[in-house]
Amino acid sequence: MNGTYIDKYFYAVFLFTLTFGVMLYNIISSTIGFAYTDELCALFLFVLFGVYLFTTKDWEMNRAFLATLAVFAFYVGYSLYIRSNSAVAIASDLFIQVKPYLAFFCAYSIAPVMGRRRKALLRDVSLVYWFALLLIGLSNLVYPRAIELTMSHPSYYASAVVVTSLCYLYCTRFTLVDKLTFLAMLAIGIVSGRSKFYGFYAMAIFVVVFFSNMKRFKWNVRNVIIIAGMIAVMTVVAWQKINLYFYQAVTEEVERDMIARYVLYATTPEIFSDYFPFGSGLASYATYASGLYYSDIYAQYGIDGVWGITKGYYSFIADTYYPSLAQFGVVGVVMYITFWVYLFRRMIRFYKSGSARDMHYPVIITLLAGYLAVEGIAASTFIANDGVFAMLLMGLTLAGMKQESGESGEHSTIELNEA
Repeated sequence: MNGTYIDKYFYAVFLFTLTFGVMLYNIISSTIGFAYTDELCALFLFVLFGVYLFTTKDWEMNRAFLATLAVFAFYVGYSLYIRSNSAVAIASDLFIQVKPYLAFFCAYSIAPVMGRRRKALLRDVSLVYWFALLLIGLSNLVYPRAIELTMSHPSYYASAVVVTSLCYLYCTRFTLVDKLTFLAMLAIGIVSGRSKFYGFYAMAIFVVVFFSNMKRFKWNVRNVIIIAGMIAVMTVVAWQKINLYFYQAVTEEVERDMIARYVLYATTPEIFSDYFPFGSGLASYATYASGLYYSDIYAQYGIDGVWGITKGYYSFIADTYYPSLAQFGVVGVVMYITFWVYLFRRMIRFYKSGSARDMHYPVIITLLAGYLAVEGIAASTFIANDGVFAMLLMGLTLAGMKQESGESGEHSTIELNEA
């Protein structure tokens, strides 16, 4: 199977993930009860990566991908050793946690060629999906339950707006009109009323308008004031979440569906300390598997009676991402940060060595990373369906930068007779 067929199948998986893993995910989940579309997409990608790996002359595999798989393999062994939960729970949580990394590294390693025709089709599909989201948003202004009935929750609506708008931007030539169109498309997410989206939209305006002109960037008083001003704006619009999870105490004034998130954040430092340095293990804390296969750690810290974290009702147990890092401890946090450092170092390297020196792809990668960073405060987006697609698009974008730079990438070669 040559590269042309690999590109074709990757493109099919990409469109499938956008359609069924983002746009129709909640409809499928609520109507027929199938909530594993993102896992299915991740599996398709991994199989495609396997086909790609076996059809190359040398078995080329990115060293960072190997390191990531090795880290997760270690945590499986560690979790089984300390008995963080049952073996089934650990296996379930493993697949959930590794999904975004599989999506990113599979796309980055395969590095499919997205020609003009495919980009044109993806752009048109993105516009069609965005128009559907526009109709939902406008309907919600008249009938306030429109978003809830079609997308299940305003946050899912906002996420769909973000990824479809970024898909459109990815397919453009990054002209001034393209940038303004992207910001206009993104603006309908304001209807969701989510403070996280407000913060992301403020960042998007800054990145697209200011960061996209890095060729003329200089560290002077004017630019420092602009950056400080944008950070201040982002902080103000997202202050509700920051204040709630990092400063407030649980009082009667705190909404009931927010208490669980606050308690998870408040308990996280204790787990980091008590389970230093590798954490409490997979399926033990602030993840879906830790609720489904109820972890003993909630009773251990006396939070098993908190609404949304109980054994009988754990719907808010995985409603945020950063507390779940306690499962991996200080070492896991370092590994998580290392991944993002690796990604941005590759981005900067490819940008400097590229012939066009265009900020098109760096802007998209920065926006995707910012989106996941903001969402992680009060949602488990990073390991959810929309997060998997965001990581897939990020891997595809970084691969595009690698192709434009003319580099073959940083790989570890495994010969057939050594496998």
